[in-house]
Amino acid sequence: MKRKSIRTSRGNVTLSFIPYGEIANLSSVSKIRRILDLCLENRILIIQGRLTPEEETSLIQSTMALVGRVKNFKGVEIAVISGSTRNESVMDRMKENLAKALVGDRGVITLIGPAAIVKEIKKDPKKIELLLK
Repeated sequence: MKRKSIRTSRGNVTLSFIPYGEIANLSSVSKIRRILDLCLENRILIIQGRLTPEEETSLIQSTMALVGRVKNFKGVEIAVISGSTRNESVMDRMKENLAKALVGDRGVITLIGPAAIVKEIKKDPKKIELLLK
């Protein structure tokens, strides 16, 4: 995992990049635990790939269970950004789906950060804005 600290007026914010291979072989419970542990350290995570819908649901449920029990923890903000375009040919989409089935969806980036730090994640086709508190 690569980390980068940025100094802001409110202190340091740490961005952590987690490559796909680092979490690909973890069980769903282990992925969620790792993500929550890092968020509890006030890190903003940039994850190559995405969680399954079941893992996202489990992450939200686990997060809500921690709100109120862990001091200053207000939950997490999540955004998934896909690099796919809508103007692809049928053949290109078939190739992409085959690649996803074989090696996972690596063309997607997931941003997860503690709600106490991340105010909002705005996304549009050309850019991502991460607004901090």
